[in-house]
Amino acid sequence: MTLTPNMSFLPASDGVRLAWRVDDFTAPWRTPTVPVLLLHAAMGAYRRWFGWIPELARHHATLSLELRGHGASAVPTEAQPLTLERLVADAVELLDHLGVGSAHVVGLSAGGYVGQRLAMAHPERVASLSLFASTPGLKNSQAGTWPAKAAAMGLEAFMRSGVADRFPADADPGLVDWFCRQTGANDLPFIGRFVAHMSSRDWEDELHRIACPTLIVTPGHEPIGSHDQYERMATLIPDAELVSLAGMPHNIGDAAPDACVGALLDFLARRTA
Repeated sequence: MTLTPNMSFLPASDGVRLAWRVDDFTAPWRTPTVPVLLLHAAMGAYRRWFGWIPELARHHATLSLELRGHGASAVPTEAQPLTLERLVADAVELLDHLGVGSAHVVGLSAGGYVGQRLAMAHPERVASLSLFASTPGLKNSQAGTWPAKAAAMGLEAFMRSGVADRFPADADPGLVDWFCRQTGANDLPFIGRFVAHMSSRDWEDELHRIACPTLIVTPGHEPIGSHDQYERMATLIPDAELVSLAGMPHNIGDAAPDACVGALLDFLARRTA
């Protein structure tokens, strides 16, 4: 029997129901630390943080938002907006709902796009920003071709066809199979809209607006984005540091959660104490 994590729900200001969860295993007698807000990748969900939350939530209360159209959050109609600005508003509305003034924002891939735009538009809400395999948009990548390919093949088959871009050769086959089934279960028309929008966006020339301490963790062997772009990000964001996971393809959050959490906790301990 598989038990589904209990989620709470918040109606966004445009009526779309958003799913969220708090995990907090910090010592209850200690002064609470600034919470962490987790923003997952495209086609992701809360459950994809399974390798992160057990360790992370021992140090910080951990808020997880399932982006609209993902997981248990509702899929917006075509008449409802699907933009980065709307995704940023969703994150702000969750923080407001929980009474959280600011958070350490952690974004995986497209979740990091939301985090970057959140740090620019609402700097007072972002105590620090940690980006994992997350460039400033997808405009300069191959992603623009994905919606048509996924529509022709089916989403799960499309994800299976690109496994080598996402996981190292020695990845657990069970993990890879579960990942393909999880991503393949998403609503295909919505994912097509989501990826098409992200593929139209690029804000490299705005990165100087990110004022908070920023961690950039990159796949050392990035086949989806551009490793050169990560290096430029580290120079363009005023207070940034770069960590590269050698030899890893794009999905470092799934394939190397221990290394990612270790880098994140080290960064938070050093830079935001």
